[in-house]
Amino acid sequence: MATATQQLPETMFAWRKHRGNPEPVWEQVPLPVPTSTGVLVQLLASGVCRSDYHHLTREMQPKWFQEKWTLGHEGCGKIIKFGSPETEATSKFKVGDIVALHSVPGCGDSTCPECSRGLAQICQTGHHSGIGQDGYYAPYCAIDVRGLYRVPEGVSPAVAAVATDAVQTAYHAIVRRAEVKPHETVFLFGLGGLGWNALQVVRHIGARVIVSDVRQSRLDEAVKLGVPAEDVVPIGKSIPEFVEERGLHIDTTLDFVGVHQTFQDAQAIVRRGGKLLCVGSIDSENTVHMHVGTRKRLTFLFTYGGQHGDLDDVLDLIAKGVIQPQVETGRLEDFPRVLKDLTSGKIECRYALLQGEELEKVERAKAA
Repeated sequence: MATATQQLPETMFAWRKHRGNPEPVWEQVPLPVPTSTGVLVQLLASGVCRSDYHHLTREMQPKWFQEKWTLGHEGCGKIIKFGSPETEATSKFKVGDIVALHSVPGCGDSTCPECSRGLAQICQTGHHSGIGQDGYYAPYCAIDVRGLYRVPEGVSPAVAAVATDAVQTAYHAIVRRAEVKPHETVFLFGLGGLGWNALQVVRHIGARVIVSDVRQSRLDEAVKLGVPAEDVVPIGKSIPEFVEERGLHIDTTLDFVGVHQTFQDAQAIVRRGGKLLCVGSIDSENTVHMHVGTRKRLTFLFTYGGQHGDLDDVLDLIAKGVIQPQVETGRLEDFPRVLKDLTSGKIECRYALLQGEELEKVERAKAA
């Protein structure tokens, strides 16, 4: 049930995608209604992602995409009420808990081709918050309890929100998909929203990491974090030449950019029997050099989101200070400007839109 002191509105304003319109629409919509196994959450922070731009501008999308839907797939908020007394009685959560929100928790059906294999993040039938179906650029959202993750003490809603994608995706890619080990040498392309967190995951594992980026400020940040200067590729330097000159043996490449040049360079520099992890997708199509891949016996790995348990691991590492996401903050109303700044490179890492009591707290701190 809703808290006794809180009067819920009947409608709210949200940033919406309308099919055929590449611009977000600030639109009044009904308050979401949770299913019997779900909860109503009051959003405190919603992370902005480059994929929001792709959702707005690409009309060729999977079959579950609706004609109109609320954007935003990274969220953190407070549980306001449960969809049924039964769910409230059996849940490990309670009204008032601060929770991070998994955008694709899956349908949970034991017969689901994906959920039954532990791959809920690529389930085709469950709700996809902010990915073709109503998400988190709104004051409230409805989500199944399978998508709730408790936020540890000391982790802000802004950090928890971006952790659901920008950290979880990087963690899942490196730990589960590429299975990077401490003895490896890896090459990391891109130190943006996901790449910066990926760098910290790799360093936590203990592997040697060579980094590249087109922004000197990001390379300087990597050095401050502890990456040796000799393991930073100078801007403008040919990456294959850098690797060859230093006699490096690259076991795994981690491409958090996904443009033609990084994909080509990854195939050139990885050692025989190596792995290429593909995360970024700025260019929607890239070329596999078949003879190179065959002769080197390469493994190409693709990844998406994270599995159940990954987000718990990520939030724990953040709470312990092992991973420290870089997050700028602003207001929900600023979303169109923030997205333009993100896609134009003005925002170097990650951005969260704050609401309600979290926005008030941050603004009081700034004024103090």
